[in-house]
Formats: sequence, C-alpha cells, structure tokens
Amino acid sequence: MMSIRLHTHTVLLTLLFVSAVVPSAIVPAAMARQATESEAIRDMLEERETEIKAILGQDDELSEAQMDALREAVNSMFDFGAMGRAALGRHWDELSEARQQEFVAVFSEIVRYQSLGDVDIYRAAVTYEDITVSGNEAHVMTTTVYKEVPTTVEYKLQRADKTWLATDVILDEVSTVEGYSRSFQSYIRKRGFDALMDNLNKRLEQNRSQS
Repeated sequence: MMSIRLHTHTVLLTLLFVSAVVPSAIVPAAMARQATESEAIRDMLEERETEIKAILGQDDELSEAQMDALREAVNSMFDFGAMGRAALGRHWDELSEARQQEFVAVFSEIVRYQSLGDVDIYRAAVTYEDITVSGNEAHVMTTTVYKEVPTTVEYKLQRADKTWLATDVILDEVSTVEGYSRSFQSYIRKRGFDALMDNLNKRLEQNRSQS
C-alpha cells in the first residue's frame, strides 16, 4: 500500500542584474515591483495562517464543519494540477485529458485528507524568513516551531493570472513533488498507470471512511 505524505525541499532563486545591458533607470523599477510582489505574497501567507488558526481556535477536538473548513484553508493555495503533472513526469503526456483530470482529482483529494493527519501542527508559530520573486516564480523560506523544534519549510510558488499558487513544499530539504514523483513513477513502471489509479482510489476511500 502506497503512503501519500506531504514532504518538502530547498531551492534558492537568484536575480542577476547586468548593468551594462539593463539601463540603470529600469533596475530600481524592477526591484520595486519585486518588493511589491514579495509583500503581496507575505500578506497572502499571513492571511492564510490567521484563517487557519481562527478555525482551530482553542478547541481540542474539531467538529466536522471545522475540519472541512480547515482542509479548505490549508490546501487552497496549492496548484494540484501542476504538482500532479510534475509528479507523473513523462507519463503525464501519455494520458488523455480525461485521465489527467481524473488523476489530479483523486491525487488532490488524497493530499487534502492527508494534510489533516496532525492538525496541531497548524497551531505552530511561523516566521517568514525570506521571499524571493523572479518573474512569475517565487521562493518562500519559513521557520516553523512545533513542540519547541524549529523546522525549515519552503514553498515554490508560481503566478497564475494574478494569483500565486504553491507548486511544491519543501521540508528539511525534502521535496513533496519529488517524493510523489519517485513513488508514482516507480509504481507505473512496475504495474502501469491503471494499477496506480486503483491504488490511489483505494487510499482515497480509506481516508474518507476514517475522516
């Protein structure tokens, strides 16, 4: 039985300015735009954190309505289509559009259920250490302190229209998407895509019955 878990890993984005090529007047404007985007991302993440903690409140046990609201608040920032496509790698292009959509639907639901395996982790203190923006991509580095243990959590973000969505989460240098990729692609090589979907559907039914 395959275990689907959230993991995470490290990417540092560097912006290079070539003064001999780029007019000096453009550089401050570009830096200002990046600063504005960084602030917008920080605001988005802080609002998400505030919403999550408000749902949790001081309750030791959460109602079904609270769990549903928490599941939505935790996962609304993720681009599951991009994550699923990256996880399947070359196998993605081998699928019809209908099969791609089916996979993303099941994959995203599993992640949503798995994300609430330990709700207390969302009560942890979070510090936003650094936000780097390069075009339509961004990298966010945070520190989460849970049970007095600090952990580095990083996010890869991509802008879709005017919205920033996460395409990977990195925990202590372990990438969520790379973990899925190794697991899914190995399963496909050994048993085929249909077998992977059967496995994921069984896992999803287990999650539903246990929630």
